Amino acid sequence: MSDNKEPYDMVVFGAGSAGYAAALRGAQLGLSVALVERHKLGGTCLHNGCIPTKAMLHAAELADQARHGRDVGVHSSFRGIDMEALHAYKDSVVSSLCKGLTGLVDARGITYVEGEGRLSSATSVDVGGLRLTGRHVVLATGSVPRTLPGLEIDGRRVISSDHALALDHVPASVIVLGGGVIGVEFASAWSSFGAQVAVVEALPHLVPAEDETVSGRLEAEFIKRGITLHLGVPFAGSEYTEDGIRVRLADGRTLEADLLLVAVGRGPVSQGLGFEEAGVAMHRGHVLVDEYMRTSVPTVSAIGDLVPTPQLAHVGFAEGILVADRLAGQSAVPIDYDGVPRVTFSRPEIASVGLTEARAEQVYGAENIDSVVYDLATNARSRTLRTEGHVKVVRRKDGAVVGVHMIGDRISEQIGEAQLIYNWEARPQDVAGLIHAYPTQGDALGEATLALTGKPLHVQV
Repeated sequence: MSDNKEPYDMVVFGAGSAGYAAALRGAQLGLSVALVERHKLGGTCLHNGCIPTKAMLHAAELADQARHGRDVGVHSSFRGIDMEALHAYKDSVVSSLCKGLTGLVDARGITYVEGEGRLSSATSVDVGGLRLTGRHVVLATGSVPRTLPGLEIDGRRVISSDHALALDHVPASVIVLGGGVIGVEFASAWSSFGAQVAVVEALPHLVPAEDETVSGRLEAEFIKRGITLHLGVPFAGSEYTEDGIRVRLADGRTLEADLLLVAVGRGPVSQGLGFEEAGVAMHRGHVLVDEYMRTSVPTVSAIGDLVPTPQLAHVGFAEGILVADRLAGQSAVPIDYDGVPRVTFSRPEIASVGLTEARAEQVYGAENIDSVVYDLATNARSRTLRTEGHVKVVRRKDGAVVGVHMIGDRISEQIGEAQLIYNWEARPQDVAGLIHAYPTQGDALGEATLALTGKPLHVQV
């Protein structure tokens, strides 16, 4: 086992969003950094998650526009999906981003090692015959798709999101098991591509972490698009048919389709990697950390999907930066996870930040909460886009905005202002005093805050 002569300041175990962010920031601050990855630089988000799915969803948006071009006087039609060309487009986006990231890692003098790693002590990671020793180790080994007990993902008729991104055809019919972000994004894309889609969700609503008004609106829009919903009913089992899959639900109903996509969440990659042997405290596969991402071992931190925080790439970025800042002696501020923006890139899109109204009522008391829902039907830009949806703003009475919840085509582009409103603890009157460009969807956020001040411009109260 060969060893580096001088210990690195930081050995980062995993080069996904969280790990490479920690490595880049550490190197930027003058730390010597080694970065270990078993697959490809960029991890799940770049190669099997955020980026390829968004490329797929952009193709879905274009398919819908072609299908409905005649509604706005454009002679266009939808004739199908060329999966080979779609994969070439998707892969080109991923490849260009990966090359850019590789250049950043090289330019900052980071030692990058590709291979299966294992935490061999509280200060070292082994990769093949190489031992990388550091003054501190940062665990960032990410996550993989979960399944349910007794349900085997075979990659043929029962697939994960990884398999879904590599399909060489559009399935004629598909059952999506799970109505969270991953499930509804694939359901939306496949429906746009022409598949018959059914979504099964054990909880009463799609995207159950979102405000209930948003979930309800998404459900209504999915039904209008012909997507079948089975909500509040658990999965009971499945079996192969002659040429597809049959799914049994807990209420006795059965569904049949060509494919079953299992989208019930992602689990941490932590087993067999030496974490517990090194004394790192864990719970249900997650590494336990404090608000500064410190584990039970003083020389080990953990970040990203490996820890029980929101599984979002930008959360991983923030956690990686926090750890690097702390190790470099910089001021490190714990993350307010309620202040992290959340986006679902279905059609319609969902964008939110802060507390749902139900959660705000639990925290502050129902009598201390106000909210307003501004319907995009009265927003000029949304009318030209032919999208339906709304902007909901939740605030403490006579106080700051504590939640913003939006749904509509392209509404994700408005999350930046919503994020600032929440994180800077702005009051509705602070935002209402700003002049929002017209006609834009951002104007809907301005109108919603005007309504909360009792002075709406384009709606009756």
